[in-house]
Amino acid sequence: MSLPESQAEVAAFLSRLTGAVPVETHISAVFLGADVAYKLKKSVHLSFLDFSTLAAREHFCRREYALNAPAAPGLYRDVVAVVRRPDGGLALGAPGEVLDWVVRMARVPAEDFLDRIAARGGLTPALLDAVADAVADYHAALAPRRDLDHAAALGAIVAGNVVAARAAALPEPSVVHWEHAIRALIDARAPRLAARVAAGFVRRAHGDLHLGNLCLWQGRPVPFDALEFDEQLAVIDLGYDLAFLLMDLEHDDRRRNRRRSESCDQTESWSGMAERRRCHPALEHSAGRAAANRVLNRYLARTGDWDLPGLLPIFLSLRAMVRAHIQAVRGMSADAAAYLAAAAAYLAPPPPCILALGGLPGAGKSTLARALAPGLGAAPGAVIVRSDEIRKRQHGVPPEQRLPESAYGAAAHRAVADELLDAAGRVAAGGHAVIADATFLDPSLRAALADRAAALGLKFAGAWLDAPLAVLEARVAARAGDASDADLAVLRRAAATDPGPGDWRVVAAEQADAAIAALRAMLPAGAGT
Repeated sequence: MSLPESQAEVAAFLSRLTGAVPVETHISAVFLGADVAYKLKKSVHLSFLDFSTLAAREHFCRREYALNAPAAPGLYRDVVAVVRRPDGGLALGAPGEVLDWVVRMARVPAEDFLDRIAARGGLTPALLDAVADAVADYHAALAPRRDLDHAAALGAIVAGNVVAARAAALPEPSVVHWEHAIRALIDARAPRLAARVAAGFVRRAHGDLHLGNLCLWQGRPVPFDALEFDEQLAVIDLGYDLAFLLMDLEHDDRRRNRRRSESCDQTESWSGMAERRRCHPALEHSAGRAAANRVLNRYLARTGDWDLPGLLPIFLSLRAMVRAHIQAVRGMSADAAAYLAAAAAYLAPPPPCILALGGLPGAGKSTLARALAPGLGAAPGAVIVRSDEIRKRQHGVPPEQRLPESAYGAAAHRAVADELLDAAGRVAAGGHAVIADATFLDPSLRAALADRAAALGLKFAGAWLDAPLAVLEARVAARAGDASDADLAVLRRAAATDPGPGDWRVVAAEQADAAIAALRAMLPAGAGT
């Protein structure tokens, strides 16, 4: 949608000021200068927003600034008027008749936007962790909203997507079946949704948190361009906010390699699409799924929001349906079909299970957990409940920050064990697979976790990772930037009192590939690997 004629003079002025034509979306035009950017809202009245008046554009410019400036100080500079001076010329912020309003921002290099970084394969583990930390910090700064009927609000979002899907000519049978399935799941999860409101997990969030709305600013990732024009789409569960990023990450491979493009059959049934994805797990073992899984697990490690995964099928499915009808409108039929298939598949996850990985420090528990998690259970893979990360959060520090010896007393150990059991139970009860990562030197903790799985009627597998002491020592000595504080002295003390595997299966952990194969063989059929 081009700029309205009524804004042509302002646009020409901004182009002269920056020396560039604008980058346009359907609702805004961004003029990029050498070190500054001016965002002009288009004078449009659409079904979901009204920027048609000068007063509205000023209001939403100021709203955009207020929502976004706190998360990225300096990126959003101010809101400034474009005026006609008494001599007839145009200027910014000078005395005169106000013609329009712009949000003035610092210019961010194109290569520093996260979608661009993802496109060139630059989403390193460290950057993914930083992204998750940025989102967790962003969410922590928001005030809870307890005035929402969560299930009804999600139902309204479903209804809006159904209208949009039909307008985009998505296959009617698929749309009907999707609506029926997601409404049924929302109804079934209504008590959990209400509990989320009461617990403070519904807030005025970002609302549009995909890869393109995160960038590197002053060396760290920050969210920007929060949704300013629709409170219904922004007063949401923090899990729904995060889900857009997770869904975007999971499907990033599709944007970079459209290898399935026109082979998708848009007339395929809703149930057929879901079953195809469930029965062909190789489709899920992508770099995108691994990236989404890492962000989810880092976010949970920082927040302790163990009830969030149980609602991801709803949240991810909604985000995928949004993308499906948007891509259909853009004429990208293969992408639309793929997102529609994903929206269906998210609502039909494999059953959960609990896998426990124990062993001495350096046995490779966390490395193997990360390798297994993306392919296990509901999207975007298993939740890793790691004792070392729980301990760090309980003491209010990031995972990589070392703790003093006092953090490892008997009372602290009990607190960590209690949360590990609680977290594993809550995540699994919500329908999500769990990998519990701890030394499990205490046989009573092993038994308690197995009992928790049995009480939930879930499959449980315990693996004891084993390697020669020399191998463990070399790994611990080489470890850096990890949540574990165990050093060689801790390892040797643990080895001296090693209780052994008990009734858990011993898995040789010297070679990662062999260990992964052995662990996968332990998992119940249909667990998603």
